[in-house]
Amino acid sequence: MSSGLIALLDDITALAKVAATSLDDAGAMAAKAGGKAAGIVIDDAAVTPRYVVGLSADRELPIIAKIAKGSLKNKLLILLPGALGLSLIAPWSITPLLMAGGAFLCLEGYHKVMHLIRPGHHEAKDDASTATSAAELEQERVSSAIRTDFILSAEIMAITLAAVSTSPLWMQAFVLAVVGLGMTLLVYGVVALIVKADDAGVALARSSTGFVSTLGRALVRGMPVFLKVLSLVGMIAMLWVGGGILIHGLHEMGAHGPEEAVHHAAEAFAALVPAIQAFMNWLAQAGIAAVLGVIVGAVVDPLVNHVLQPLWARFRTKKA
Repeated sequence: MSSGLIALLDDITALAKVAATSLDDAGAMAAKAGGKAAGIVIDDAAVTPRYVVGLSADRELPIIAKIAKGSLKNKLLILLPGALGLSLIAPWSITPLLMAGGAFLCLEGYHKVMHLIRPGHHEAKDDASTATSAAELEQERVSSAIRTDFILSAEIMAITLAAVSTSPLWMQAFVLAVVGLGMTLLVYGVVALIVKADDAGVALARSSTGFVSTLGRALVRGMPVFLKVLSLVGMIAMLWVGGGILIHGLHEMGAHGPEEAVHHAAEAFAALVPAIQAFMNWLAQAGIAAVLGVIVGAVVDPLVNHVLQPLWARFRTKKA
């Protein structure tokens, strides 16, 4: 009897160790997948503060909270079940869908590059506001932000799913949920800090203490510069991630040439500075992927403007 109990306890201990190892693996996968989605996250954090511009300061945090809640619904209630369904029913579709998302990232990055070169080019064309009150304007902004978030969230979940596509279904669900929750908290936590930084700076600037007052003024003056730098980093990251997704996607579909060419070019570039060879290798691969991202964006842009958008507009007209 005692030997049977000891054997049972040994089995339970072994299962616990396996479970702990699996959770560690899932956590590592979540961190890796989250890192691959960095470009989208940075851009999201840079773009979202514009949705509270022109609204009452005391409504800024509630609006950010509403957008974050909508983002969580997008990820956990719509995109997560959809991603798991794809993984079960049509796993072959994950790479093509991820590549389509990569092309979208390239397009968005290309628009930002063109806006830098020619200010006003492809500036956000938001629908003209029809709000007649502050409450209606707030709801309009929140709805617009959640719609934009859905596209970015779909990209994050697609990148995450591709990173764990060969894992068991429970691990896929766990990693998708962790990344979805973690990214939402990270992005909108940072956004909340950004939108209230000006208020904090003004409060500090009114202090009678010289250092604190100087810090407050520096914070007020520095936030616009910080947002511009953040937007620039997000743009580069989107192009790098989008181009990298396309290169790797072609490799997965049997076209090995582009990835091998990038690998050889990066090795040759890294050999120029042996002391920091690993960093130079990464820099070269990221740079090539970003350049490819700009080229793909330039090709996709007229396709979207002159083919896909007119077709979508015609479909909506017929449906109405």
